[in-house]
Amino acid sequence: MGKKTTTKKTTRVPKTRNANSMTESQFWGSIRAVLRSKSRWWKPIIQCKTNARRPCKKGRQKWEYQCNICKQWFPEKMISVDHIIPAGSLRCAEDLKGFVERLFVEIDGLQCLCDDCHSVKTQNEKYE
Repeated sequence: MGKKTTTKKTTRVPKTRNANSMTESQFWGSIRAVLRSKSRWWKPIIQCKTNARRPCKKGRQKWEYQCNICKQWFPEKMISVDHIIPAGSLRCAEDLKGFVERLFVEIDGLQCLCDDCHSVKTQNEKYE
C-alpha cells in the first residue's frame, strides 16, 4: 500500500494594502522598517554613541564603546544604541503616534549596550 499523504488547509491572509499586494502585517512592518532606518540619523542616537566612546588602546580601531550594563569596552560593531523604554510595536494606525514618540527620544532615553546585554534586555522585554 502507498503512503497516505495529508494536506493542511492554509488560510490565506487577505492582501488589502498597496494595490492588494501586501497584508496588514507586511504594510505596518514596512512602515516600521522605514521609521527605524531614519532613526539611525537621529542626532541624540549619534550623541549617545559619542558619549560612550574613548580612543581605542589596541588594534586598528579608532574608538571603543562602553556598555551601560556590563561596563566593558567593545568595538563599534559589537554595540547598539538601545531605547531605555522600548519603541514597541507598530501594528495599526493607532500605534503610530506612540511608536514615533518612543522611537525618536532625546538622549536621556537612550543607552549604549553590547550585543550580549542588548539581547538579554530585548528577550526580557518580550516576556514583560
